[in-house]
Amino acid sequence: MSSDLSVTVADGVALLELRRPPANHVDESLLGRVADAALSLDDDPACRVIVLASEGKHFGAGADLGDSDFVRDRAAAARGLYRHAIRLFEVRTPMIAAVQGSAVGGGLGLACAADFRVAEASSRFVANFARLGFHQGFGLTVTLPELVGRQFAADMLLTARRVGAAEGVRVGLVDRLAEPGLLRETSHALALQIAASAPLAVRSIRKTLRGDLAGRVREALEHELAEQRVLWATKDSAEGIEASLRRRTPVFRGE
Repeated sequence: MSSDLSVTVADGVALLELRRPPANHVDESLLGRVADAALSLDDDPACRVIVLASEGKHFGAGADLGDSDFVRDRAAAARGLYRHAIRLFEVRTPMIAAVQGSAVGGGLGLACAADFRVAEASSRFVANFARLGFHQGFGLTVTLPELVGRQFAADMLLTARRVGAAEGVRVGLVDRLAEPGLLRETSHALALQIAASAPLAVRSIRKTLRGDLAGRVREALEHELAEQRVLWATKDSAEGIEASLRRRTPVFRGE
């Protein structure tokens, strides 16, 4: 694999690791390779479960708002990301996200694309889109309410507040809470439990439970991007993005 993506397989478990520390921003190229790797693992008999992890301080901060491609044409950059995001929902192998530090924006979307999320007490989940002045993306319109319920999803999306791991466990966003320093071990232990089950049955059960999730996410992504395109043209969105890049509090005027 490339220097910013690593894939290893052992004992039925694949570790798919992003290596763009500390924030692990994703762009079309990296997310495309993540999707390629995950889909190829579907056909690897040595792999029964995927652990999606990141190197460094944070699981993921989504797109880099200061990246030249994003600045030049946000809609095109987002369209490229979402083209590969939908492919992650077509993966047939169960996936566990090992979330250290923060999962923010698109990073939250990536974590929610997995079947399970393992976190530490210090982990944070943030749907910060409203503080950036635009609509949520990465299929969170579908995945977040399914995990935490519509009301709590509205809380996260409209306030853009940080949700800690303990609260995440209570609302269903976090499936396992690891002891400090044992995130990877706890994620691997869950993966081994799944890998010990009959693989054909696991995939069959998972397919039934997910239903038409990929189709619903595909439809949501189209709507999300359309809303984002409108809001990216507003002064509030320009203010939100600029404030985020400069690490200051945004001042929104409804313009």
